[in-house]
Amino acid sequence: MYQSQIAAYRSSAWTFCALCAVLLGSAEPVKSAGDYPVRPIRLIVPYPAGGPADTLARLVAPGLGSRLGHQVVVDNRGGAGGSIGVETVVKASPDGYTLLFGNDGPVAVNPSLYKNVVYNPVRDLAAITQLTSSQLLLVAHPSAPFRSINELIAAARAQPSRYTFASSGSGNASHLAGELLGTLTGIRLVHVPYKGAAPALMDVIGGQVHLLFNNLLSALPQVKTGKLVAIATTGATRTAATPEVPTVMESGVQGYEVALWAGILAPAGTPKPIIEVLHTALVATVQGADVKPKLIAQGVEVVASRPEEFSRHVALEVEKWAKVVRASGAKVD
Repeated sequence: MYQSQIAAYRSSAWTFCALCAVLLGSAEPVKSAGDYPVRPIRLIVPYPAGGPADTLARLVAPGLGSRLGHQVVVDNRGGAGGSIGVETVVKASPDGYTLLFGNDGPVAVNPSLYKNVVYNPVRDLAAITQLTSSQLLLVAHPSAPFRSINELIAAARAQPSRYTFASSGSGNASHLAGELLGTLTGIRLVHVPYKGAAPALMDVIGGQVHLLFNNLLSALPQVKTGKLVAIATTGATRTAATPEVPTVMESGVQGYEVALWAGILAPAGTPKPIIEVLHTALVATVQGADVKPKLIAQGVEVVASRPEEFSRHVALEVEKWAKVVRASGAKVD
């Protein structure tokens, strides 16, 4: 009798263990992307419609959607320098249906610049790919007494706080590019913030401000007509558009590099198989003959990096700009 009871107990125990294994197995991370995606995907752009980031996102979204077999809907969530859009993605379900069209400002700079940013981009976002990279061009009014970085440094040291640089707003790339130059060289340039790139550019052309770090697409026509003078570019190497213009680093300012970037990120915890599906589709999209030439025409370089490469890049950018913000005392209310 006891042997039959023991056998029955063992049978029940094995059944219980098998059931536990099934239940525990259902909580494991997704091993395969399966049929993903099965519905439209929302691409959050953390700026209002019509700006540079929105333009790039809308170039990429149709091709990405066609490769995934479902529409990619651009959703503009502007505010707080892009932080609201990033927070929307951070709080979304990590299922691959909410993505971020992120760039250097809201992802890498805002956590140090804004007091109330609640996200940590390294912890809270999963990198998929860096799509593009671009440089700024440092331009000056022709009346300024310098034509090179070395001449600018000498002039600024001879007359501290004499020379001004415009930006399209406190805390953005055109502002922090100037602060980084001051931090690395010890010179003091007076920051003059504007509400947008257009009025900043117009006042430098008009001679009200000496300098401006501006995107190549807007600045080059003014240089070619003689309204502005090109001083240097901000990347690690010279640009194909301005091969005659040296970089700031090449001019002797070691460690100086400001490259604007844009990429696609997802909420942290998004399964790796879904990340891989998105990465493959995104790379094919930005390298495609229908998209790449349009991106280049916008003055950007196509990057299409691996997720792990983009993740490292984001971490380095967060660390770099945190140091610049601290050293310069830059802040936004």
